[in-house]
Amino acid sequence: MNMLRGSNRMLALAALALLAACGNQGPGVVGQAVQQVVTSRLPGAEPAAAPAAPRSDAERAAEALQVNPGPLIQVGFEELKQTQIMAMTGQNGAMRTYMNPAEEAVILRGGMIVGTRGILGQDLAVAEPGTEGLIRAGASGTGTRVMRYLGGDGLERPLRFACTVAPAAQGLVQESCEGHGTSFQNTYAVQGGQIPVSRQWVGPGIGYVTIATLRP
Repeated sequence: MNMLRGSNRMLALAALALLAACGNQGPGVVGQAVQQVVTSRLPGAEPAAAPAAPRSDAERAAEALQVNPGPLIQVGFEELKQTQIMAMTGQNGAMRTYMNPAEEAVILRGGMIVGTRGILGQDLAVAEPGTEGLIRAGASGTGTRVMRYLGGDGLERPLRFACTVAPAAQGLVQESCEGHGTSFQNTYAVQGGQIPVSRQWVGPGIGYVTIATLRP
């Protein structure tokens, strides 16, 4: 119990820092992710006063922590205005696959998105972030990010972006990328080379997602 409470406190601080960095975007999904991590009740907490009311994201996160002993993440899809809780269903080395009951999946490597499956039919087949080392080290520099998407014909179509990485306020790291007539900015809270909280751009169809680690 103490370990879980300490983990939630750590994530809350990271999420609050992320919200501060993204404050000019309004509350949105980032704010929801912060609120959910901060207010999620631990196992053993009293039930909601009005059980008949729709469950909040925080309540669903608390329930998931109670019933699932494995690694869990909370994912907010900004374009869909939805927040989902996903459980780890597989691991291959440092790559972890997290899935919800609808079999929509996000693939992470130490908190960094490297692929999606079954989401809007516009999945990221694989991401090749040449900036990953800089991000995990919290260092400044430049690099190339390649994002490969599956077309309707089943062929991969790579998009290459030029990116700049730099430390930001409150221990955050920002990755700013441009290419193919678009630009995006990823924000990471990095702790010991891992990324427990982040806001990352997945692609033109899915847009931005926020990820908060509920249980590592």
